[in-house]
Amino acid sequence: MKKSSSYNDITRRIFDFNISDPPPLALEVFHFQYANNIIYRQYCEALGIYGNAVRQITDIPFLPISFFKTHPVKTTAFTTSTVFESSGTTQAINSKHYIKDVSLYTESFGKTFELFYGTPANWCIIALLPSYLERRHSSLVVMADELIKSSGHPDSGFYLHDHKRLSETLLKLEEQQQRTLLLGVTFGLLDFAEKYPVPLQYTTIMETGGMKGRREEITREEVHDILKQAFGVKTIHSEYGMTELLSQAYSKQNGIFYCPSWMKVLMRKEDDPLTVEDNRTAGKVLNGVINVMDLANIYSCSFIATEDAGKLYPDGSFEVLGRVDNSDIRGCSLMVV
Repeated sequence: MKKSSSYNDITRRIFDFNISDPPPLALEVFHFQYANNIIYRQYCEALGIYGNAVRQITDIPFLPISFFKTHPVKTTAFTTSTVFESSGTTQAINSKHYIKDVSLYTESFGKTFELFYGTPANWCIIALLPSYLERRHSSLVVMADELIKSSGHPDSGFYLHDHKRLSETLLKLEEQQQRTLLLGVTFGLLDFAEKYPVPLQYTTIMETGGMKGRREEITREEVHDILKQAFGVKTIHSEYGMTELLSQAYSKQNGIFYCPSWMKVLMRKEDDPLTVEDNRTAGKVLNGVINVMDLANIYSCSFIATEDAGKLYPDGSFEVLGRVDNSDIRGCSLMVV
């Protein structure tokens, strides 16, 4: 990918890319970011890794996610259109993701939603995002707002703390047999489930993670069991996303996530973080710490070393097992095991 490549050409190639094939575009994105992202290049060279030595995706250095707390991670010198900021706790230093063009984000999550759930116009979309909605720079709120608008349903919208109105709305939608998505931050869904357990047949419940210090952190499986019992549903869906990325993975059951074609998970060893393994070549289940390749993140960094422990399956799906020891508690992080 050359500096002279047009914006439209870059995005077209990213979203048309089939990640299951040999990934030459991923290497092209690496070289583009190595040449045009000062922070990322300095990190690579501090490891003794120079651009011409990277010939396959497992050679690519993945930038520790903590850099987003301390440095502006930007590829090319652009004027920032908006900044996404992590929620964190009151004591934490929040991550900041500097965005060149928010339409790249909307295209990414829009195409991903359609891939997994179809057109938003077929849904009533309800977002239960207390505290996130009250913040100015939440990427999750931007995504939910755009999906709500795309839905066009009169009952689509945001809810804060009015659980009674939310319960009444869901019951009305159930009577209408309306396909509904209840997208909620974990502590918000648990609070709602305690106060207004209602049987739901036409509603899909999706948790996005995030306890934010509101509750004792419990496992995702325990969260899902509570929600399934409260709402009488067989499965709970999940979204895996974060402030530092522009793409999301989704799980429809059993906590197993799948990525869109321009996003890929690899595994690094906790005791040897520079050793990265790829499910395409391993041919077995891989355990370790999650590295995310997000080609939509072209003007930031597409290669992020997260603090989430996980399991990667041969088909490219993955499971999140919790945070690695001694990692910062992040508002959007997933529950520990």
